[in-house]
Amino acid sequence: METFGEERELAMSMSRRHLGLVAVLAVTLAVAACGGGSGESDSTPAAGAGGGTIHVAKTDLGDILVNDQGMTVYLFEKDSGGTSSCAEACATAWPPLAVTGSPAAGEGIDAAKLGTITRPDGSTQVTYIGHPLYLFSGDAKPGDTKGQESEAFGAEWYAVSSAGDTVEQKVTGGGY
Repeated sequence: METFGEERELAMSMSRRHLGLVAVLAVTLAVAACGGGSGESDSTPAAGAGGGTIHVAKTDLGDILVNDQGMTVYLFEKDSGGTSSCAEACATAWPPLAVTGSPAAGEGIDAAKLGTITRPDGSTQVTYIGHPLYLFSGDAKPGDTKGQESEAFGAEWYAVSSAGDTVEQKVTGGGY
C-alpha cells in the first residue's frame, strides 16, 4: 500500500504528464490550423503582400508567374467565375496575392491579362486572366514550387504559366 507522500508524488507525476500531453496537443492543433485546419480568420497574411508586379521566371516547371520577391504564384482549381473559394484556414496556408492599387506587368506579362478582385475582408487580390492568384506558405524562398499539384481545401493547386494555364507537372526539388 502506498503512503500519502507516494500517492501525492504519483498524482503530481501524472498531472505533469497530462500537462505535457495537453501542450503537445495544443502545438499540434496550432500547426494544423496553419496548414489546413479550421481557422476563424480571413485576413491576408504579410506573405500574400508584395504582389505589385507580376513577373515570368524560368523554373523546372517551365516559365511560370512569380511575384516581386520571386515567389511562385498559384491558382486554385476550385475558384470559378473570377471568385476566390479560399478563405479562413485556406487563406492562411495559401495567402491571396494581395496588392494595393493595381498590379503591374513585369517582363513577359501581358498587362491586359492582369486584374483584381475584392475579397470578403476588403483586401484586393491579383488575378491573371480572371484566375485569383495565391502564394503557398510552404514555399520558403524564391523559386520554391512546393505547392505544385497539391490537393488541399477541396481542389488542386497549380503554378501558373505565362499563358495563364495550369502547369501540370510534378516537381521534386522545386526551384530555379
